[in-house]
Amino acid sequence: MTTAERLSKTESDYLSQLAMATERYANRTEQRERNRTVLDTRGVLYADEPQRVEKRLARLGADWSLAMAIEKTPSEPVTTAGSTLQLPPDSFGSDVLGLERLIERNNLTPVAFLEEGTLAARAVGRITTSGPGGGHGTGFMVSPSLLLTNNHVLRSREEADRSVVAFAFQTGIDGRPLVPAVFQLEPRRFFVTDRELDFSLVAVAEHSAQGDPLSAFGRLPLSGAQGKVIIGEFVNIIQHPRGEPKQLALRENQVIDVLDRFLHYESDTLQGSSGSPVFNDQWEVVALHHSAVPKTDAEGRPLSVDGTVWTPEMGEHRLAWKANEGVRISRVLQALHEITLTGGAARLRDEVFTASAALSPPVEGSPSAASASWPDGAAHGAGPDGSTAYVTGGTAHLTVPLRISLGIDAPASPVGTVTTAQPTFTATPTLTTAPTFPRFGRSDGRSAVERDLNAALVNFRLGRERPYYDRTRDHDARAAYYAGISTTDGRALRQALTELLEETHSPRPRYKPMRLVYPWVDLHQDGKLRSIYSGRAFSAEEFIRADAAVEEARLARMQEFLLHESAAGPAEFEAEFDALEASMAFNCEHVVPQSWFTKQEPMRGDLHHLFACEVGCNSFRSNFPYFDFPGFEEAVRDDCGMREEVGFEPEEGKGAVARATLYFLLRYPGLVGDSPGEFPRNRLPSLLTWHESEPVSEYELHRNAAIAEIQGNRNPLIDHPEWARDIDFSGLWP
Repeated sequence: MTTAERLSKTESDYLSQLAMATERYANRTEQRERNRTVLDTRGVLYADEPQRVEKRLARLGADWSLAMAIEKTPSEPVTTAGSTLQLPPDSFGSDVLGLERLIERNNLTPVAFLEEGTLAARAVGRITTSGPGGGHGTGFMVSPSLLLTNNHVLRSREEADRSVVAFAFQTGIDGRPLVPAVFQLEPRRFFVTDRELDFSLVAVAEHSAQGDPLSAFGRLPLSGAQGKVIIGEFVNIIQHPRGEPKQLALRENQVIDVLDRFLHYESDTLQGSSGSPVFNDQWEVVALHHSAVPKTDAEGRPLSVDGTVWTPEMGEHRLAWKANEGVRISRVLQALHEITLTGGAARLRDEVFTASAALSPPVEGSPSAASASWPDGAAHGAGPDGSTAYVTGGTAHLTVPLRISLGIDAPASPVGTVTTAQPTFTATPTLTTAPTFPRFGRSDGRSAVERDLNAALVNFRLGRERPYYDRTRDHDARAAYYAGISTTDGRALRQALTELLEETHSPRPRYKPMRLVYPWVDLHQDGKLRSIYSGRAFSAEEFIRADAAVEEARLARMQEFLLHESAAGPAEFEAEFDALEASMAFNCEHVVPQSWFTKQEPMRGDLHHLFACEVGCNSFRSNFPYFDFPGFEEAVRDDCGMREEVGFEPEEGKGAVARATLYFLLRYPGLVGDSPGEFPRNRLPSLLTWHESEPVSEYELHRNAAIAEIQGNRNPLIDHPEWARDIDFSGLWP
């Protein structure tokens, strides 16, 4: 028998919950109105914080490039494929339909949405408490044994002891009521409550009074991962309003604000809905519904549905609501982890986190982090020494006795492979045993590379339906972007531009040329890619498929390394990553070489200095700084340009690479030029000469506008070439 309660000064009665929700709602009025304005004028991709939107897109298997392409493509009548886009059925999957639905381009959804919702609904039941203070609420199973609801539904072990939960209390498809299965709650076996976050977690009997097994009703895994919902999205709530048979509020509930611990959304939940699960469109639980915000008069008194001042004698069903509030499920999990439990209670608590692993990795630091179960095909593994690994949110995590964590450019969602990029290592000072690294499995469905490949090809095909460059629109955007910038003082101009470029660089996409550079950003007006140094023309699809093949080969090599090099440490991993990048390069050039900034983000993925470039030219340039040779005879030369120990001069694209380098210097002052072989200050005149000798082309104008759509900032040297001689660049070197 174990009861754990996190004490709080907050009163636990329902009216207190209403008062606190009302206060939180009132305190966020200005921000909420701003959210509504952005939703009305720009859409759901812009109302929330860019990092949250990025994580949401990643969880949907998409990114800003694909989102922008869909958003900018004119709507067409719905095709037989189910999309508003003129694409053949095999050109897209749920990622495209999910994005269309997210940005309100298309309300269609696969029929599996209803089937998954039906499965989710089975785990939701009506709670009934008898005796003093009794009533109804809603709860849902989150592990094989535990049910989650509100603290104000089950305030204490004593109340829970007088309570039951009924599953299948609903109407069948024939319009007749089903026979509910009623289970006794068992708080003496497990009961945890948190007054401040308004949740209670309680054990449920394994069988109903009629002998029905609890396992027949399933459970809803809880995930602490970010990216489950953003402002402007619609959520779904399965509930027992006023104790009535189970009902569903479907996509009429818009999230209007995200607080640190709560979500505010507009919906039709009623009394008795307390304790209901709040779902996104993928039927992931995003919040625990717990309170509503009543309408009030000028004196702050709650109003009834007929407009009069409400009093408790009227009953809560007479209250007039204006919004609802749910507790973010990630905060519930965090609080649950922090509660100290032992023995059987601890094991039951751990099952909540283990169940969560069915959809995503456990919350960092959770008690089940080392023992979580993983779905078939997920990117995961476990070593004999207790090491574990998983891939999520763009990062591959390996936890071993050394506790090494690799930050790499993994695909957007958990997959069965590991992509290769420069790792970031964090390790404890001592190592007592040699780490064993697991082999990552592969998904039975599309691989991560296949998903990226298909998304890139969709983006490329969408681009052919878009105007290549809208001069009028871009002129207006440019004027708004630099409003208030003064050019009277070179140093002040440089500082103002640096601040502007950093402030507006949001989101900050990670390096993924296959999806972000080739399909749209780097295209020329004829729909071709041109190698930045040689000028050779390639089809976008050619580069996309070539990089996909390289990525697959890299993944295979890294998996072999993880399998055979069990004693490898940070130095060995770093060397292997470097060797892979050197031997299997993408067709993408960093104008400022990656080695100069140790392959770190956001520099690595900053689109302003990424250009299509065949591997041969990429390797020929290597990491030599740009140099203006006085003649050709003394230099090693091929179709890509000229190279000697002092530097590299491109055969083509000098103006474009000069402007990209000047952008980089402005955006990241003091980052390069502090080591031998990096861009020295005395090379600045060469860049300025290249900039002036090759004027900005329509290709660069298109690039600049396309990049601004994806990552928010612009290149001032493209927008205002005349500023090159006004800017005081002297303060940009270490």
